[in-house]
Amino acid sequence: MTEKINKDVCIHDSWRPHLTCEFSQNYFTQLRQYIRQEYAEKTIYPPEHLIFRAFDACPFDQVKVVLLGQDPYHGPGQANGLCFSVNSGVRPPPSLNNIFKEIESDLLHPISRDVDLSRWAKQGVLLLNATLTVRAAQAASHQNKGWETFTDATIKILAEKKQNIVFLLWGAYARRKGKTIDRTKHLVLESAHPSPLSAHNGFFGSKQFSQSNSYLKTHGLTPIEW
Repeated sequence: MTEKINKDVCIHDSWRPHLTCEFSQNYFTQLRQYIRQEYAEKTIYPPEHLIFRAFDACPFDQVKVVLLGQDPYHGPGQANGLCFSVNSGVRPPPSLNNIFKEIESDLLHPISRDVDLSRWAKQGVLLLNATLTVRAAQAASHQNKGWETFTDATIKILAEKKQNIVFLLWGAYARRKGKTIDRTKHLVLESAHPSPLSAHNGFFGSKQFSQSNSYLKTHGLTPIEW
């Protein structure tokens, strides 16, 4: 079930008590106006109704893992509101291919190669981009417009109000964004980004998926079927 925060924003009602205050702040009012104009005048990804899909697909009470991306994909038909994910039938982006390779190497068995990662979200993986929208063919075009403030608040609220979450931080950008997470309450796993430009610098062989599941099981939580 989703509940409207205002006429522009729908978000799963489990998040509403924790994030409503963000929607009422000045930065978000300005962000909302900017994004509304962008969708009206330009090609923006993901489709507008999927901006908050990460929250709709993974209710607050079910979050066990937070996987942090940076921008949505900016190519036609790619971004679907979940970081690193594209719709079934879309050619897998190189970073996602590398993620699948590392999972299979780590867990030592074949996994689903379905590029739509909503199956992870349904198990409690919050697939959160730091910036929730982007202009077509213009990477990072919606950075520094307010989204980072909103997603920083999301991470802070999860880290403070919950415990025993696994945070997967890939690349320098994600590591900076997670620097305030209390490591005594949560498991924070960091590595290079799975991009072909950096995956061989510490992402491959990091074994973060088996580590995540071991941690979840140790704390009485169901592991993720990656």
